[in-house]
Order: sequence, then structure tokens, then C-alpha cells
Amino acid sequence: MSHKSPSSNADLARLITEGIQERKGRNITLIDLSDIESAAASNFIICEGSSTMQVAAIADSIREYLLENAGIKPYNYDGYQNSQWIVIDYGDTLVHVFVPAERMHYNLEELWSDAKITQVPDLD
Repeated sequence: MSHKSPSSNADLARLITEGIQERKGRNITLIDLSDIESAAASNFIICEGSSTMQVAAIADSIREYLLENAGIKPYNYDGYQNSQWIVIDYGDTLVHVFVPAERMHYNLEELWSDAKITQVPDLD
């Protein structure tokens, strides 16, 4: 069975979003940083889970979903030790899965407020 790799950042974002939604991740935000030279990546995808257990489950779901549907493995990931904030590195796209308090504390949306920010409506 062959997997077609995502042809664009939009495809990758869609797959990541679906992986998040598989585990009921909420408050999904897409941040397009492609016009900001100092940014570590072209895209941030930020979401949250209600507990550390859900944050880990969402991160697992994203990794499994991209592997199954597109044959893509992350370059790296970190944060499972306490699962308050897990980062998954897909090269030009970094996925941040937070518990709400950590997300508010780090406030990445505010940090990159000059970027193009898109909210994805929750499924329920």
C-alpha cells in the first residue's frame, strides 16, 4: 500500500488537525509564520487537551494519524515527561499540544500575533 505524501503545508495542516480531532483536542489554532524571518518554523499548530493524559493521547494520535495516512514520521518530539506541553516537529511545521494553563502561560498566539492566525472550530 503506497502513501501519497502531503503536497503542501495545507495538506499537512489538515492531517494534523484531523489527528488532533480524533482525540477531541480543542481550540486548534493555525499560525502561518512563513513571512516572519525569525520564526523557527513556517507553521505552528496549537491545540489543547483538558488533562496531561489527554495531551499525551492527542500527541500520540497526531503521530499515528500522519504515519498511517501519509507515511510521515516526525523529526522529533518532546514533552511526554510531564505532558503539560508536547511539541512535535514536522520540519516546517511544529505542533504544540498544551494543557490549558500552560497554553495560557506561554501564549504563543500573542507572541506571534503579527503572523496570519486561523482558528479551527471545535467539532462539538
